[in-house]
Amino acid sequence: MINNLIYMDGYGIFVWSSFVLTFLVCAVFYYKTRKTLKKYEKEFAIEIEKLSVERKKIALEKSKVASKVFSTYNKTF
Repeated sequence: MINNLIYMDGYGIFVWSSFVLTFLVCAVFYYKTRKTLKKYEKEFAIEIEKLSVERKKIALEKSKVASKVFSTYNKTF
């Protein structure tokens, strides 16, 4: 029963290799996207740091994204 699932009448090598390749490509895309996101979050947090206190407070109050990025930036760096 298990052998039939693995071999799939001789097509198993193609099916399983396509699954492995698909998961590897998805993992690489996830890693690259996450790395790029972290880079942009860091740049954004640095820009927020450069603002005056009043403008920073206004930006953080109005934007959930800005406050989340800024809080994450302060925790990790």
